[in-house]
Amino acid sequence: MTAQTHGFKAEVQQLLSLMIHSVYSDREVFLRELLSNAADALDKVRFIGLTDSELVSASTDEPGVRVAVDAEAGTITIDDDGIGMTEEEVVGNLGTIAKSGTRAFLEQVKDAADAPKLIGQFGLGFYSAFMVAERVTVETRSAHSGSPAVRWESAGEGTYDVAEGEREHRGTSITLHLREDSKDFADAEKLSSIIRKHSNFLPWPITVGEEQANSGKALWMEPPATVSEEEANAFYKTVAVDWKDPAFKVHMSVDSPIQYRALLFVPAQRPYDLFYPDMKKGPRLYVRRVLIDEHAEGMLPDWLRFVRGVVDSEDIPLNVSREMIQKTAVVQKIRKQLTKRILKQLSRFANRPPEEPEEIEASEEGDEALPPAPKPTYTDVWNNFGVLLKEGYYHDKADWGDALLPLLRFNALSHDDGTGLLSLAEYVEAMPEDQEDIWFITAESRQAALASPHLEAFRKRGWDVLLLTDTVDEWFVQGLEGFEGKTVKSVARGELSLDEDEEAEDADKADLEAFTPWVEGVLGDSVAGVRGSSRLTDSACVLVDDEQGMSANMERILRSANQDVYGGAKRVLEVNPKHPLIKSLASLHEAGQTEVAEPMVRMLLDDALLLEGTVRDAQAMGRRLQDLLLLAAKSAAGN
Repeated sequence: MTAQTHGFKAEVQQLLSLMIHSVYSDREVFLRELLSNAADALDKVRFIGLTDSELVSASTDEPGVRVAVDAEAGTITIDDDGIGMTEEEVVGNLGTIAKSGTRAFLEQVKDAADAPKLIGQFGLGFYSAFMVAERVTVETRSAHSGSPAVRWESAGEGTYDVAEGEREHRGTSITLHLREDSKDFADAEKLSSIIRKHSNFLPWPITVGEEQANSGKALWMEPPATVSEEEANAFYKTVAVDWKDPAFKVHMSVDSPIQYRALLFVPAQRPYDLFYPDMKKGPRLYVRRVLIDEHAEGMLPDWLRFVRGVVDSEDIPLNVSREMIQKTAVVQKIRKQLTKRILKQLSRFANRPPEEPEEIEASEEGDEALPPAPKPTYTDVWNNFGVLLKEGYYHDKADWGDALLPLLRFNALSHDDGTGLLSLAEYVEAMPEDQEDIWFITAESRQAALASPHLEAFRKRGWDVLLLTDTVDEWFVQGLEGFEGKTVKSVARGELSLDEDEEAEDADKADLEAFTPWVEGVLGDSVAGVRGSSRLTDSACVLVDDEQGMSANMERILRSANQDVYGGAKRVLEVNPKHPLIKSLASLHEAGQTEVAEPMVRMLLDDALLLEGTVRDAQAMGRRLQDLLLLAAKSAAGN
């Protein structure tokens, strides 16, 4: 091979300048990038070795990554036994920005069953070396038989040299000749600390000198009883890219009838991208410790997409396409068992007695120590992920409804401060003897629900009402038919048959027999009907959803999503026969003064629409209000 000097592509020169000054704020990540690339190279050669027995041998019995430091010379060398590169790959991968060997490898094997989804992008990450190095030397030899060794060297100033190398075994060695301001990195202890911080759980041994710096331990393969909480929490932070400890973990080791291991976590806080349409979801899927899919969506139902962690099974076949892996009977069985175990663990967590706060001891100087951070409770988990559990009940009621129902929590009318949560079992246990059903209301917010006239009769009777304010609730309640023999009903739907107050006299109520048909005629197609109400105590009127029709809240949701609702559902206008306004209007009608009563009746409907927040024609409502004000002004003036 003749030595050759090549020029970097223009964009590479721009990148080198950015890499040194702008791309990374923490220079120590150069080691993380180069170690990730080395681990990728080892993953590649292991994968290819499954089908190619003629690969060039490694330098050691146990392949891995070795980091050597020469403080006197000011160099760091990172050596691996991975796939290595040919001369063509060296020029392509190290001379062109975003020309990634990893990416090209994945393109070649994208249809293979066991193609690993690798960590790095060997291209951009490699250039991070120039943040600390004034010159970089690469010695590499491809694992494919017959490929000569190649040497690549550059000072990152516009050109690089490629020549024949001297490496005898497969893999890649990268030597960084450190800049004067980066010589502090030529310290074995410092490098070991950086490795533990950034690369502790890479699956290959990383040695600095003679000592292994990373744990290299696949925690999910360890017996659950041997994994400490500290180890599990540290692993979670690496997998989930989270700085907080998880709420709890699920560690499974199953050998029959299907062999698999799993280490899964429920986060203590909601991931920022939980409801993003393009969110990457699903645990990491390994087969015989080979990473198959970074986000295996088929391993858990979509409504458990907040769960993070790792699943590994030797029973998942390697000879099917990656797309089919999610559909195999083995994966479906594992999915079912994982879901069952997660829900069981959630139930245990929900029923866990509250922990007593730890006593805070003062220091010898008398200063009080800071209290420990409170551990997450089930209330925290519900506030973060409860909406997804309700989504699961709606979508998978047949399979998981019985397990999900006890996990559901609700805000209720009885929670004056709005912070309490109530299970269905607690709701039923607190029901008065004369209450037969479980009642709920759906609304945009707790404040909107509490302002609804539909709650008036329930407040008077002391009956509790579940306040459902999540968008998914409109779908969730469609499947929530009952609990412990109690029917679940909406306070805003259908005609209520509530017992009248014994003290109420007929003389205190308007006669609606002739009044409501007249009102219905005035309002015409604007309503589905008009009737007297037993759900109102203070308000004059309210709109009620039809038993089989679309609810007002559902209409609001669809309209906010710009979905056509065909003019909206017609609802029944209920009037309160005890209200002074209704009694006055009924008297006007009875006295034949319909020209006076009619504009007021139209404003009744406007008032009801305002109360529920579904005004459809604000201009028409404004004109009716002006007409009514004019009528009132003339009456006051004696005209």
